[in-house]
Amino acid sequence: QVQLVESGGGSVQVGGSLRLSCAVSGYRYRVNCINWFRQAPGKEREGVAAIQAAGSSTLYADSVKGRFTVSRDNAQNTVYLQLNSLKPEDTAMYYCAAPSTCFASFGSWLLQPSKYTYWGQGTQVTVSS
Repeated sequence: QVQLVESGGGSVQVGGSLRLSCAVSGYRYRVNCINWFRQAPGKEREGVAAIQAAGSSTLYADSVKGRFTVSRDNAQNTVYLQLNSLKPEDTAMYYCAAPSTCFASFGSWLLQPSKYTYWGQGTQVTVSS
């Protein structure tokens, strides 16, 4: 059974930082193809960051480029999302997700939520001014 468990969210002030974790278990591809999404109240879920399954290339939504960093620890079966220089518009529930079959290629389409089958319960990030 695939389980994705996010943690690390919280309430911070503008300019603050958080480190989100996604603990992965039961996924045949381990931490490969696990990527990050978020959903703000009243808005659609959107892709935030993706990391190449068979490499280290990363891609980000334009709104978070230069501020967020995605990484993974194979030994810990965990994927991370470092959030820096946080803004009020970053307030959202953050999710990690995995596809039913790990992606063989890498591209901007990785940030489409419809490509993913397994989702964690989310961790809330609230940024106040």
